Amino acid sequence: MAQSSPQRRYKVPRTPTKSAGKRRQRVKVQKRRLAALGVADTEIAKLNDQKIRQMLRHPAKLAKKA
Repeated sequence: MAQSSPQRRYKVPRTPTKSAGKRRQRVKVQKRRLAALGVADTEIAKLNDQKIRQMLRHPAKLAKKA
């Protein structure tokens, strides 16, 4: 019997691609987290995705404002 070739046995794992649907889901969850921290819904609606993530990096600062 012949041995199987190493190329077929050992596949290089690759990083999965990011999808738009999962990105929207992450942003939705992050917006809920901001609302739970006391940020007004009108203010959240004005923020872009980068600003939302920036605000969530320091939740203690948001708690002081509220």
